[in-house]
Amino acid sequence: MKKGNPYLHDCSACETKCDGVSKGVYDFQSDVAFSEHFEQELVKKIKRNDHFAKKTEKDGYPDIEVYDREGGELLCYIEVKAQRRTFMSVKDRLPKAGLAASETMALNLSDLLRYFKIDKEVDVPVYIMWLLEDRPCVLGDKAVLSFYQDVRVLERIYKKAGDARRFRRMSGKGDVVDGVHKGVVVNYHFSLNEMEPFQVKDFLKKLSEEG
Repeated sequence: MKKGNPYLHDCSACETKCDGVSKGVYDFQSDVAFSEHFEQELVKKIKRNDHFAKKTEKDGYPDIEVYDREGGELLCYIEVKAQRRTFMSVKDRLPKAGLAASETMALNLSDLLRYFKIDKEVDVPVYIMWLLEDRPCVLGDKAVLSFYQDVRVLERIYKKAGDARRFRRMSGKGDVVDGVHKGVVVNYHFSLNEMEPFQVKDFLKKLSEEG
């Protein structure tokens, strides 16, 4: 593990190494269901912490709206993403990105660019939250861990790194739902070290302090 980056692990020495062989199977519907479950749980947790949250009704906007109270002031938007696969070949496929498999997180590039645009249209912060599963070197004894970041921070990283972190994969089984291709084929990548661990109380406290 590299000093300064607690999420950097030596995959070659790992006893529970992630499968780096692409099977061409990307279960879009399963990922959506996984994310939606945690969206509902997040809304409940926010409400239990003296705030209010709800699923957004605005087309194309991030998943959740957070308020200081029901009927009150809008504080932010949160987009919830599932990360259930590890990009084991990131060093080979994106040699200029400087990312290791254990730390790498992905996001649909078209979504990322849309959130950049939305952030400039609204008066409140826009956050992206990743739910990490199936990565023992980072999770330890946890089933899922959550991380988040302000899209303005992500945009600075995007502008600095450019195409070095952009990767297009082949389409595979599970991408097509009811005759429509919905799976992500062009991703942009970030490091867990560029994100913040997500805890509801800490997050809401930060919102209050920055507001």
